[in-house]
Amino acid sequence: MSTTVDPVGDATPSRNATSSGGGVGPVLPATVNDLLRKRLCSLVASSGTASSVTTTAPFSGEKVVDLPQCSAEDVAAAAERARRAQAAWSATPISRRAAVFGDFHDLVLEHRDELMDLIQVENGKARRDAFLEVADIANTARYYARTAARALAPHRRTGLIPGLTDVRELRHPLGIVTIISPWNYPLSLGAGDTIPALLAGNAVVQKPDNQTALTALFALDLARRAGLPEDLWQIVLGRGSTIGTPLLDIADYVMFTGSTESGRRIAAEAGGRLIGCSLELGGKNAMLVLDDADLGRTVEGAVRACFSSSGQLCISIERMYVADAIYDRFVPAFVAAVEEMRTGAAYDFSTQMGSLTSTEQLDVTSAHVSDAVDKGATVLAGGRARPDLGPYFHEPTVLTNVTPDMTCFAEETFGPLVSIYRFHSDDEAVELANDTRYGLNASVWSRSPARGRAVAARLHAGTVNVNEAYAAAWGSIDAPMGGMGDSGLGRRHGIAGITKFTESQTIARQRLMNLAPPLRQLGDDGFATIMTTALKLMKRAGWR
Repeated sequence: MSTTVDPVGDATPSRNATSSGGGVGPVLPATVNDLLRKRLCSLVASSGTASSVTTTAPFSGEKVVDLPQCSAEDVAAAAERARRAQAAWSATPISRRAAVFGDFHDLVLEHRDELMDLIQVENGKARRDAFLEVADIANTARYYARTAARALAPHRRTGLIPGLTDVRELRHPLGIVTIISPWNYPLSLGAGDTIPALLAGNAVVQKPDNQTALTALFALDLARRAGLPEDLWQIVLGRGSTIGTPLLDIADYVMFTGSTESGRRIAAEAGGRLIGCSLELGGKNAMLVLDDADLGRTVEGAVRACFSSSGQLCISIERMYVADAIYDRFVPAFVAAVEEMRTGAAYDFSTQMGSLTSTEQLDVTSAHVSDAVDKGATVLAGGRARPDLGPYFHEPTVLTNVTPDMTCFAEETFGPLVSIYRFHSDDEAVELANDTRYGLNASVWSRSPARGRAVAARLHAGTVNVNEAYAAAWGSIDAPMGGMGDSGLGRRHGIAGITKFTESQTIARQRLMNLAPPLRQLGDDGFATIMTTALKLMKRAGWR
């Protein structure tokens, strides 16, 4: 177990902590046994020439698995197998592709408990947060299985000359989609982009993070059980320094979720190869509590907004702006709710917040809190690392009096830390919320639907939830989701979430006669005169 520095006091247990017993976390669930781990490791596209990496459970520090790693040659071989499989898959009727993911949906729900166990073992989040990943992937699979045919079908487009120019837009798969998925949502982000990429007729070569690779491998296992061709979805493991460039070299499109700095490098590489990419990157998401907000409802939503998955959520809230008129009522109620949170290690639904995933995340959270306290911030709740609960636990923390010279003011913590600020008008709240280089998600709370929507529309964020933390926008799979500014480019979900994995092609057929020859005898001047008249008539007729 690692040791941590307590920035504000000792590690005396408080109401928001559930001890796992002498600092030793619960043993791994029986489902995560040697047989399962060996079977999932066998799915890694590794030749066995590279060394392995050992992962540990965040709850206890107990060893989970020795993961086989991949070489650059393994990536190339996996891509070759995937490309051969893709040729046949792209010719498979869309109805058959959709049926595979309809069955995948059923298998995900059937194996709900095993998936939750794996997510908790590898990530350390509370069980209710693990369940939301299971529900999310079932929702995603159902949506794209039912909408892919319509999204990918040929579409008639308006032709140049009414009645004479027939135009169709076709959608073709790109080939191989490289997906680089993170550790914080190993199922949602490990399979959520893969589903539409495959349904669009592509193959996928994916690199999940080592820490949560078993969860992604379990999703691959379920997809193959549902009927997905064996070589179509390849999973490779390794550090970016070893296989990052090979993964980009074999890609026809790149989907990346991770840090803004890494996203910039990937975008530059993709641009150099003239291939597309979609990037969901960092965030410093804001919540606005307007003066007419329902306090009880808002407090409950604010706790989820800030501390779901221990704050290791790209769209969680790290900045909270509260109207001056209700600040003195809302903040004590919110702090009390945070202090009552059940934090601890448990492979059941008895806790509300689990562990951070790694020593790196704990170090960043502790450093942000310590830096803020040293520079004058006030701790209203939490503020301490909790090694008595497990190696990487940190209390849900609420700060006030945070100033621009403090690291957590503008930089993403990606942990259970939120700073609260006052505002006096809606205009001021919008200005403060938009004072960031990021633009991923935001939340607005108001009893007035019209006022809430009006404020939301002024925020520089790809998704804004009114009277909800983040789930309303994220869970509405029919609507696009993504970031502005340093939070990325491109969108997942919705029609854009599948068509981005295709190349559009326009086929225009000219009926009866060609455009130029019948008018050639008029000369260029006569042709221009007739076309000018035709264009005017088309506008009057309402032609697009």
